[in-house]
Amino acid sequence: MALLLFAAVFVLLLAGYPVAFTLAGTALGFAFVGEWIGVFDAAFLQALPNRLYGIMTNETLVAVPLFVFMGVTLERSRVAENLLETMSGLFGALRGGLGLSVTLVGMLLAASTGIVGATVVTMGLLSLPTMLRRGYDPRVATGTICASGTLGQIIPPSIVLVLLGDVLSAAYQQAQLDQGIFSPKTVSVGDLFAGALIPGLLLVALYVVYLLAVALLRPHTMPAHDPDERAARGSLHVARALLPPLALIIAVLGSILGGFATPTEAASVGAVGALLLAWTRRQLKLAVLRDVVRSTMEVSSMVFLILIGASLFSLVFRGFGGDELVEELLGQLPGGVFAAVLVVMLVMFLLGFVLDFIEITFVVVPIVGPILLAMGLDPVWLGIMIAINLQTSFLTPPFGFALFYLRGVAPESIRTADIYRGVMPFIAIQLGMLGMLALWPALATWLPGVIYQ
Repeated sequence: MALLLFAAVFVLLLAGYPVAFTLAGTALGFAFVGEWIGVFDAAFLQALPNRLYGIMTNETLVAVPLFVFMGVTLERSRVAENLLETMSGLFGALRGGLGLSVTLVGMLLAASTGIVGATVVTMGLLSLPTMLRRGYDPRVATGTICASGTLGQIIPPSIVLVLLGDVLSAAYQQAQLDQGIFSPKTVSVGDLFAGALIPGLLLVALYVVYLLAVALLRPHTMPAHDPDERAARGSLHVARALLPPLALIIAVLGSILGGFATPTEAASVGAVGALLLAWTRRQLKLAVLRDVVRSTMEVSSMVFLILIGASLFSLVFRGFGGDELVEELLGQLPGGVFAAVLVVMLVMFLLGFVLDFIEITFVVVPIVGPILLAMGLDPVWLGIMIAINLQTSFLTPPFGFALFYLRGVAPESIRTADIYRGVMPFIAIQLGMLGMLALWPALATWLPGVIYQ
């Protein structure tokens, strides 16, 4: 019944039904049928009110609407446009300079907004026409935009890491309780932020190295250009474009890593800072603010409704013995912990073709997280592996979300095959990053250990 429940949810999602209602409705339907035929105890559903109350009173999750508000406000205040224009001026005479500019701006937007779809669409609208006009190969241009746009998955402060941190914290405590440890250790969102910093920056560095190699070996695909008058306004213009967003990122991330604020408190600082930044750029108008609030409400409502549906799904799944079934399947794999991690990562990678990171975080991680963590895995390392794995999935043809986002705003002259071929080198880079993390877990665990002892 547990496997049938999972299969039914998967089929209904492919049919296009809303995720939250599919999770909750299918779970309730199976619960009623299971009770009727005598294989499900309805007492499991009595835990639902406590779970919903826990969601409503979870202070960590308050960071989600605040970070969304911060990201949407920055998106509407032309921060990306100013950053791209400034970076293009800085790297103007360098061959491949525009590609480097897109990558670095994508990194800054990832740290500022944390919303993958918004970053890919914004960069596609702003930079793709410019790159094509200046003679860039469509494959290089589209691949660079898609890859840099998905950096919001891993570079903190990321909404993905906020949600993942909350779910992994519960899974880590559950794993310790199952092992008879009744004073369990905890893992925080701040731990994941610190753990993601080195892999995220290393990923950006690998992107830059690849683009420089392409510019050197295939110069016709990334021609140099002379900066125009708007881009070359001197150091004052550069400072005005770069310093405010950098200061906001440092204030948010630094307050978390320094232990001065919780992620929720830092998110509130980021939201207020984004408003001030929009005001200084004269973009804080009533119509803009109304649009920002509406977008924030829509995204936040979606996240929490999916979380409620996933809570009901996980209760029914456990009521059918699904967690014991998954634990037995993973425990019997030849190869031990390595094989279990490999299978889970492969399943998440494939699910990333049809499910967003929110559904995977709320549905899959609570099921497999306690099992993998009980095998002795570090929760921070596991969280960063999951985040980069999903980031790779969102880039992979033919179903990667980032590809659809860019296809929606790219001109008709760009073939879908160009987008697919353009992201292939970046997929290889991210798979290499996953391999490096698997070989050297300290890439993710060293910095949190230093900061939080």
